[in-house]
Amino acid sequence: MPHDFSKRRKPRFKLPPGTCDAHNHVFGPAAEFPYAPERRYTPEDAPKEALTALHAHLGVERAVLVQASCHGKDNRAMLDAIAAVPEKRRGVAMVDDSFTDKDYGTLDRGGVRGVRFNFVRHLGATPDMDVFHRVIGRIKGLGWHVVLHMDAPDIVPLSAMIKHLPLPFVIDHMGRVEAAAGIQQPAFRALIELAKRDNCWIKVCGSERISPPPYAAAVPVARTLVEAIPDRVLWGTDFPHPNLKHEADEADLVDLIPQFAATAEAQRKLLVDNPARLYGFP
Repeated sequence: MPHDFSKRRKPRFKLPPGTCDAHNHVFGPAAEFPYAPERRYTPEDAPKEALTALHAHLGVERAVLVQASCHGKDNRAMLDAIAAVPEKRRGVAMVDDSFTDKDYGTLDRGGVRGVRFNFVRHLGATPDMDVFHRVIGRIKGLGWHVVLHMDAPDIVPLSAMIKHLPLPFVIDHMGRVEAAAGIQQPAFRALIELAKRDNCWIKVCGSERISPPPYAAAVPVARTLVEAIPDRVLWGTDFPHPNLKHEADEADLVDLIPQFAATAEAQRKLLVDNPARLYGFP
């Protein structure tokens, strides 16, 4: 049975009550929610039941579902998963110029609180920047934020544009910086410069994307970010880890948390308070 967590080990680190997995995906099932014709990859189905089982296994109570590029602008699978537990789930959608006020209203009522743009090369690279800025204008009035998924080499070139964003922005996966290059690399210094802006949030997820197992190289990167902006960091599993070259065990990712955030207060901010503030959980 795919996504059977009963045989997996439990994390050693006990997540605090109200913990939010602020970055995860649902895929399909394709029979009900087909993948986008223009997709760059076709994942295995990972439906809402798999996400629910993972969170029960880990001790996660809340979730932010992020629309992945394989579903394109068809946000129905994500909305369906939020609707299963609407008081404990929120979403980040993918949109374009075709979305009307009515469409935005449907997304907002469905729990969506932000939109995501991919700048990552293997997922299709830079979006149409005219569309990007028009969407920013639309969502600003809704009180939403924008999520930026980019590669490390893009942080410096995009920084000037990002600094002028008139709403909160969230950077995925620690900017995908190369963990082995350390915290003095230019891309990470540029990320820290962005972090100084009070509308910048950064997800300290994706350790499995920037470091080989057991992910030790990711720890200094994440810890530096948590210490720099303790009130504007988020954490997530990135389940089910699309396009990853190895199989990640989410228990390993949970067990990194006390290395990122050393104190109970820092852990509570990262896992509970910060996502509650950004996503409007009670």
